[in-house]
Amino acid sequence: MAAVSIAPTDRVFVLTGAGISAESGLPTFRASDGLWAGYRIEDVCTPEALRSNPADVWAFYSARRENAFAAKPNPGHIALAELERKLGGRYFLCTQNVDDLHERAGSERLLHMHGELSKSRCSQQCGAPPVEDRRIYKSLEEVGRCVCGARLRPHIVFFGEIPLEMPRIERELMKSTVMIVIGTSGSVYPAAGFAQQARYAGGRTIYIGPEPPLNASVFTQSVTGNAAEVLPDLFAVQS
Repeated sequence: MAAVSIAPTDRVFVLTGAGISAESGLPTFRASDGLWAGYRIEDVCTPEALRSNPADVWAFYSARRENAFAAKPNPGHIALAELERKLGGRYFLCTQNVDDLHERAGSERLLHMHGELSKSRCSQQCGAPPVEDRRIYKSLEEVGRCVCGARLRPHIVFFGEIPLEMPRIERELMKSTVMIVIGTSGSVYPAAGFAQQARYAGGRTIYIGPEPPLNASVFTQSVTGNAAEVLPDLFAVQS
């Protein structure tokens, strides 16, 4: 396995997907026994579902919280946190995952483009910032209220909603010289288009995963394997 060399002038943009969390035991979207087994997306992960049946939405996300909080970071998460410590401000992590495994591994310079399970926000979009919320709700009556009085909703980007902080992501992409994509299918946009943007800007694009993504042609290097096995020995950071 060829090491990924990172020069003193490189700026690294990392994108992680469900694959890295799956290695910690969290289900992915696509597996037949995965995240959506027994659920219809439109019943639990759309703005319409939140309006028509908030109890089911909260039951689903409370179950996801319970699973995510019980999971532990794997060596892939830890290797990325170590890479951040070596690169400092030349490193940026964007994750499609809503768990907090990156944070628990030690990552600090990161953005959750699809939201965070450990937070809630106003269901009426009053402008109040998201709040820390790690409760596992057993009924809708237990769900807290925003400062404006509206019921809280999971701080999750539902299907049909715009991912979070896209302008910041675009800025970081344009500054990067190396893009590392880990454990994504290459089928979920806009994230699936990030590697192409980085490639157009002249950057190196590296993919790590057990199988090629749908957008495999945009990568200048591919490393076949699970993140937990590959990442700890992958990076050669030049001083």
